[in-house]
Amino acid sequence: MSALWLPHFNASLNLAIFFLVAAGYLAIRRGDRVLHPRLMKTAIGFGLVFVGGYIAQVLLVGHGRFPGDDWVRSLFVTILLTHTALAVTLLPMLVRTVYLALKGRLDEHRRFAPYTLGIWLYVSSTGVVIYWMNNWLRPAL
Repeated sequence: MSALWLPHFNASLNLAIFFLVAAGYLAIRRGDRVLHPRLMKTAIGFGLVFVGGYIAQVLLVGHGRFPGDDWVRSLFVTILLTHTALAVTLLPMLVRTVYLALKGRLDEHRRFAPYTLGIWLYVSSTGVVIYWMNNWLRPAL
């Protein structure tokens, strides 16, 4: 069975994560302390599924060089590098943010969470941009 559907599946997860995180932020800004954790837990669950799907994608489909040697490739590489670095940074930030919330240390959670939020939104949105650039803007030949 072909695994070529995995990039599309993983991009869909990234897009869903983006909207779940944004909705979770809007929920807490409205003061909804029931909906906020539900949305954030769902986003984390989707993130775990994404990690499994991404590992499968790398193992089964692999990676190719982004075609071209122009400004588009330079832009792609820049986005990819920032995406990757921030994705690695995001994991411990998420763990800390969730830990603070679960321990009821809400003042610290409120101070720390905006940084996690910004990075999470950037990583999930650039994941979709990377997918689009790789599969639609300039697919490998």
